Amino acid sequence: MNLRRDVFQAIADPTRRAIILLVASQSMTAGAIAANFDTARPTVSKHLQILTECELLQQQPNGREMYYHINPEKMNEIADFIEAFRKLWDDRFNKLESIMKKYKNS
Repeated sequence: MNLRRDVFQAIADPTRRAIILLVASQSMTAGAIAANFDTARPTVSKHLQILTECELLQQQPNGREMYYHINPEKMNEIADFIEAFRKLWDDRFNKLESIMKKYKNS
């Protein structure tokens, strides 16, 4: 059975978020990524598989090595989804700040 993975389920895991942060600045091999974690390499490979399946990471072969890098289009989809919530909370905090200033000046 082939399950389609959800992007938000993928980034819910702290290890996968750490992997995204690692490859955000440069492409890395699975071995180089795994070297940053205290878990077994197959565990990191499973995380890479999940991130690749939901298209947050892309693979690029270079000789015998496979390099992983960020898929900026998919990251933009996440950012666009979150932006509505950012605006909502900014508005709420601005209203709270206004109320607090009125309360402080009373």
